[in-house]
Amino acid sequence: MSATTVGGVDNGVGDADDSHPDAGDGAPGLLPRERLAAFRALLDRPLLSYYLVMGIAALLIALGLVMVLSTSSAIALVSGAPLYQEFQRQLLGVAIGLPVMWFTARSSPRLFRAAAYPLLVVSVIGLVLTLIPGIGVTSGGASRWIDLGPFQLQPSELAKFAFMLWGADLLARKEQLGQLNEWRHLLLPLLPGASVICMLVMLGDDLGTTFVLLTIFLALLWVVGTPGRLFVAVLALMGVALLMLIIVAPYRLERLTSFLSPQTNPVGSDMQNIQGKYAIGSGGWFGVGLGAGKEKWGWVPNATTDYIFAIIGEELGLVGTLCVSALYGGLAYAGIRIARRVDDTFMRLAAAGATTWIVIQAVVNIGAVIGVFPITGVPLPLVSYGVSSLITTMAAFGMLMAFAKREPGAREALAAQGDGGLRRVLSWLGLTPGRA
Repeated sequence: MSATTVGGVDNGVGDADDSHPDAGDGAPGLLPRERLAAFRALLDRPLLSYYLVMGIAALLIALGLVMVLSTSSAIALVSGAPLYQEFQRQLLGVAIGLPVMWFTARSSPRLFRAAAYPLLVVSVIGLVLTLIPGIGVTSGGASRWIDLGPFQLQPSELAKFAFMLWGADLLARKEQLGQLNEWRHLLLPLLPGASVICMLVMLGDDLGTTFVLLTIFLALLWVVGTPGRLFVAVLALMGVALLMLIIVAPYRLERLTSFLSPQTNPVGSDMQNIQGKYAIGSGGWFGVGLGAGKEKWGWVPNATTDYIFAIIGEELGLVGTLCVSALYGGLAYAGIRIARRVDDTFMRLAAAGATTWIVIQAVVNIGAVIGVFPITGVPLPLVSYGVSSLITTMAAFGMLMAFAKREPGAREALAAQGDGGLRRVLSWLGLTPGRA
């Protein structure tokens, strides 16, 4: 008998005869080998990266809005602040970020390369302005923001995006000229540029962002093919520099020593570490319920920013935290896939840099909450409260989507799909009749 079809696509499953050796034994569906072949065929679809990036962005943005609402409203009730102030600002960030992401998703690599230098200049000027009294906003001893009325701008977030674009464009130009066979051309002026931006960020007392900038720098060097010895030497130099930055600041050294030593003060200096772990541990498998968490009521400091993952663990449980982690893992896969499949050096470098920035930042944030890394103060991308971080990260997601549309066969696949967004997705999955 003939095989059945789903949406006009042969799924290879016979009705009841011997089309498969194990069909008579009641084995459902395809053979393991055929299942593996079907899975590989799905991974080979040209628009897989595009839809992965778009879907992951949508899910993380939605989760972020829900968790910021849940967390910030409790904090506002405790402190007496306006109830929905932080949620409204986050919603404003999404309202601004969605057109930005749409625009970047439809932009060409040439536009990103042209914008690299202006964005770098703007971010450097912004970082300098944060250090000027009366212009920069200082909170907790750190000067990282510029007050713009409805929200505060954090230039260091723009610096991540700008440095990634500038570094990718610089190395792509040098490769085109055949200059990357000498260490001078690999490191100059990329290393001095990274040093200047990191210095300005550190003057604002932001070690976490400095670490993320350095990981972008390393990712660019790795993808462009830096020799192993030179890469290890640069890595060692960066490690020494970070260690010195930690030692010279007493509070950073205290964070490191408290991370390495047993934590015993749940309402004092170890409050954030211990209460964050309490929050995750109390969530169990499925959590206490969305909005029903207790630790956000003043027990976990910075619950809407640095430690929002702890509240996710409490309210959504282990399943929720694993789903969030899987989303960032999916982004890592999609970003690496884009970087490997595009045929342009700039796109390859920029995709790798953006993916490294977002995924490493997520790993550092989650690792700090669960206690495997020291606290660095970096937000969870697209989830933590912070308008500047939200908009800049959405722009990076849009850039990845733009590059994904330039993978081999992606343009043809987009052109071959029918009208309507839902029909496109269903057709891509092979669930509607006609063209796939």
